[in-house]
Amino acid sequence: MSMSSGELRVEGVRATYELRMPLYEIVHLEQPESTLLESFRLYVGDEAVRLRQGACRADTEEGSYRCEASYEFPEPPDQLTVECVFASVTVPNHVHVLRAVRGDVTEQAVFDFSMSRTTIRFTPPTWSELAASQLWAGVVRVLIGPFQVLFLAALVLAGRQRRELLWLAAAFVVSQSFTAFVLAGISREPPPRFVEAAAALTVAYLAIEILVLPEAGYRWLIAAAMGVFHGFYFGGFLKQSEMGSLYVLSGVLLADALLLVLFAYLLARLREGAAWLRPVKSGAVLLFVIGIAWFVMRVRS
Repeated sequence: MSMSSGELRVEGVRATYELRMPLYEIVHLEQPESTLLESFRLYVGDEAVRLRQGACRADTEEGSYRCEASYEFPEPPDQLTVECVFASVTVPNHVHVLRAVRGDVTEQAVFDFSMSRTTIRFTPPTWSELAASQLWAGVVRVLIGPFQVLFLAALVLAGRQRRELLWLAAAFVVSQSFTAFVLAGISREPPPRFVEAAAALTVAYLAIEILVLPEAGYRWLIAAAMGVFHGFYFGGFLKQSEMGSLYVLSGVLLADALLLVLFAYLLARLREGAAWLRPVKSGAVLLFVIGIAWFVMRVRS
């Protein structure tokens, strides 16, 4: 889980931008201030907006790195193009949630490695535009989240029959959605490094269950328990983005279902055409190695 947040406030011909980035995301940067400020750019049409001034500071008590920057336009803009490439200077799975404000209008944008540039129009979106954008945000959060994808693959390997897979999937998505919904409404949240390390460990644990306890029962309880840790990520995203829980979690559920169907289909094909590979055990070993390696890396970082 790698996430930062920012607020862009436009007033007339000036704009101020405030960035909040976890400190552990910038430990590898030699010049974090210049790197981060240069990685966030504004454009009006094809013209770059001039950065008037910018400064950053570390808040060790909060564990965050904060930047403030101001920009000046030649005239009040009707719309802005924002380019944010934090995912290329921090870690590939980094997500930046931007809140843009002008007068009574607030727009939201999400940047990651798959989308580094967007146009912000300071006009209130229609209901359908809002629903579509937030549902799509939920879909994308699953598709670009490595441990969401890996755990869904592990669920397919753990489901010994179609009925059991349905129970596992239902227990996981209900637990994940409930945790995300609750966490989005409270003031405190787990540290991001803990969430990512725990998510990596859920992949490794379920892989061990498949390898060591192939006949174990009540796997749906394990799926439900591990859905809590994955729900932390989506709860943090909902809180940072201030998007609607119903739309975002509907997108998450849709992406979960699509990936489960895809992985189940691929596993069935492997069992038919390459049974000698022992796809369940081989896949479980691979997932265990990835999960443990990422867990150790996150704990030590």
